[in-house]
Amino acid sequence: MAQRVLETDGLVCPFPVQEAKAAMEEMNPGDELVINFDCTQGTEAIPRWAAESGYGTKDFRKRGPAEWSITVIKA
Repeated sequence: MAQRVLETDGLVCPFPVQEAKAAMEEMNPGDELVINFDCTQGTEAIPRWAAESGYGTKDFRKRGPAEWSITVIKA
């Protein structure tokens, strides 16, 4: 299992999701993608995309006043 960190701070939605989609295409099953983001819409859009894509999630947490991190696990 590998872990990759994707920094999308400063990108507005839907760009964090698009960046995550591209990153996941390069990853193997069981790999984890840690997505750091500061787009408020991402708090709903990223978990929804992950669920619709059949990926698991964990460690969804707030990093700062308007910054979050979520780990998506490729199935």
